[in-house]
Order: sequence, then C-alpha cells, then structure tokens
Amino acid sequence: MQDPTKRKGPPPIVFIVTFALIALGAFKFIPSLFKGGNPDTPTTSGSIDTRLSLGNKILVQSQTTAGKQAGVQAFAKGDYKEAVKNFQASLQQNRNDPETVIYLNNAKANDNNPLKIAVSVPIGTNPNVAQEILRGVAQAQDEANSRGGINGAPLQVLIANDDNSESFAKELATGFVNDPKILAVVGHNASNASLAAAPIYQEKKLVMVTPTSFANNLSGFGSYIFRTVPAIQSMAAPLAEYMVKKAGKTTVAICYDSQAPDNISFKDEFVASLSALGGKVVPTVCDFSTPTFNSGDSVADAVKKGAQALMIAPHIDRIDRAIDLARANNGQLPLYGSTTMYTFDTVKNGQKDVDGLVLPVPWHPDTNPNNPFSKNAIQRWGGVVNWRTATSFDATQAIIAGLQKSNTREGLKQALKNQNFSAMGASEDVRFLPTGDRSGKPILVQVQRQGNDYKFVALP
Repeated sequence: MQDPTKRKGPPPIVFIVTFALIALGAFKFIPSLFKGGNPDTPTTSGSIDTRLSLGNKILVQSQTTAGKQAGVQAFAKGDYKEAVKNFQASLQQNRNDPETVIYLNNAKANDNNPLKIAVSVPIGTNPNVAQEILRGVAQAQDEANSRGGINGAPLQVLIANDDNSESFAKELATGFVNDPKILAVVGHNASNASLAAAPIYQEKKLVMVTPTSFANNLSGFGSYIFRTVPAIQSMAAPLAEYMVKKAGKTTVAICYDSQAPDNISFKDEFVASLSALGGKVVPTVCDFSTPTFNSGDSVADAVKKGAQALMIAPHIDRIDRAIDLARANNGQLPLYGSTTMYTFDTVKNGQKDVDGLVLPVPWHPDTNPNNPFSKNAIQRWGGVVNWRTATSFDATQAIIAGLQKSNTREGLKQALKNQNFSAMGASEDVRFLPTGDRSGKPILVQVQRQGNDYKFVALP
C-alpha cells in the first residue's frame, strides 16, 4: 500500500491542460486585448462584435452591392474618403438601403469629432422591420448632418443587430453603456428586448428611446427610458370602440402571443375597453407562441363558441402564424389586429385573406400630408414608408434636439424630461409625458384592395 504522504505529483499533461484552459478563459473574458477593428466599437464578446457596425461590416446581407462591399472594406482600413466614394456608388445602384446611408454619413463624419448614438434592430430575425426602423434613423441623421450637424458636430450612428433577443439586447446594452462615446440608444424593437435592456440603461444612466415597444411595463420605467409611441391603452381603446359601435360586433375571440409583452398589454387593454362597452370575449385558447398552435382548430373553436369577430395580436417575429390564422379563417369572421400586424408581410403574404383587417397605428402617411417627412421619405427611399420609419425618425429627432441642448448623457436626459421639450416629428411635434411615453392619438387603418395590391388605408 502506498504512503499517502509520498504521492507522486500530477503528470505534466495536467499542467498543460490547466494552462490552456486559463488562457482560453482570458481570451474570452478580455476580448479587447485579442481583437482588432475600430477602437470606437464597444468592448464586447466576439460573437456580439459581429453584430455591431459603424461602417466596417455589412449587417443587412440582402442589401449587398459591390460598391457597398468595397465601402465597408475601405472603412475598416480607415480610408474614409474611399469609403464615401463607394457608399455613394452603392446608393446610385440601390437608394432604398438605409444601412448604406448611415455608413455614408458615418464615413463623412469620422474626422470631424462626431457625436455618436446607437440603434438596435432585429436584422437577423426580421430584416424588413429592421430596415423600416433604420430608414427613420438614417433620414433624421442625413437631414441633421446636411444642416451642419448638432451645433456643428456631425451625428454618427452605430448599428446593432439584437434579433429581438432578450439575451443579445442585454449584452449589447452592456456594451453601449460602457462606451462613453455613445450618448443615446434608439431601440429596441420588440418589447421583450426593450424590457430586458431597460434596467441596464436606467442603472448606468444612458438614454434609451424605443420607437416601437408598446408594453405597459415600459411606462414610467425610469428617467432614462422614453418611447415615441403612445401608451398602449390609447391604441387599443379606439379599436374596441370601432368594433362595437361602427361594426356592431360585441363578441370576439382573441388570438395573442403570450411571449410578446406588448401584445399581452394590447390584449389586456383591448379586453378592458371592450368590456366597458358591453362586449365580451369568448373563452378560446389561442396562443401564437405555443408549438401546438393550430390555425384551423383555433378558427373552428372561435366560430363554434359564437364569436362575431377575431382579434389577432402576434409577436412581430411570428406574423406568419397570424397570416396562417387569417387564411384558415377564410373570411368567416371579420379581422381586427394589434399594431404589430402593420407589416409588409401582412399584405404581401396575406392578400385576400387579410382583406378588411382593421388595426390602430401611431402614424400613417395620410394623417398630415403637409408635413415634409413623407415627401422627403419618398424622395429618399423611392416609396411610401410606414409607422415604424416615422416613429424611428421621431426618436432620432428627439435625441438630436436634446443633444442640441447638451451633448452629455445626463444633459440629454434632462433635456428630454423638461416639460417644455419638443422636437419636430413625422406628423406632429414629439413631446414626452412624465412617464416617458409620447402623447398622441392613434389612427385606425384597414387593409383594402387597390388594383392588384392590398394596402393599409386610413379610415375616416
């Protein structure tokens, strides 16, 4: 039997493996020591770094051109003059590309002590919605820089891809707050991402202005949290009133997404308003987020239980399931929807199955035709934009107006919180309530056939 006091030491291979593990850990947890790239990029893990670009990489792959590719390569090398030339060439080929507009402005601004903000959008999971938001940010940036910047300083925009993911939103938010050059964040898109990131922004005192998150929990969240959409109650109540008083439908089945905080809020406010008007909800179970969701069974159950209408409120990344439900409905029940349903995919893929769908939105191009935003948007992008572009423009406009008062994080927050603050928006001035919500009223729109296409038309 061996004497335990005379045990042999571990073999050399153990030390080698241990050292390798320590080195790997150091590589993971001190990424800034091992990676190159733009020093203005926030220090994050390697995987998150692939989700960030000031102009040194293409995030929206569907909008790639040879000129854009050459532009990001030049930007990454620090040759901003060459980057400008190539980004301009790319926009000559494809002007409806907000990522390139932002990169072009960033390249022009790089040597002029710019003020920097970030925008976080779901490029990987919902590229159409991401680009709708980016168009609003790009248009506001472009107009501000064309006027000479913010008190002479041009605006730069760091683009981030959060995929509407809570974990990515939190990791990106951590990177933003740790980069002292970032003065504000436009984002996030889905409420689950905004709610995940908001505590980080609030704790570290960085302004977040979400252009699209409606969840009730964001109202009054903190002094650094703002949004350029109205409170969800003001969006849901007019829809319930229209359904009961104009359409004469008092009994409704609801299909919503239990993993989408904004649509949970919409459902709750819609039901409260419906009940106050004497309407009722039939007891169906219809949840877009469940793996067992079946559109045909959901419609059959609603009809069987006496529903006169169907209200649909999906997560923005599960619009396809809502369209499947509309298709299964086959015109049996009139359709009503949450604001989320206003997407390009709704009318493109829904066609006749979503004909007649009514929903509320915070902005529509017909609401204020005299406002220069719509005209400028058509000239810039070559077509009509939607409410996400408008509210993203408004979010960026608010930040720009605030930075004109003070170009510090704390000064910006104080400017936005001031009761006399206002910024020119896409249809009306942007003003914030003490809760951080925007004051404003929704517009009801309806999907209608116009020629061979289906479009969202503002209701009188």
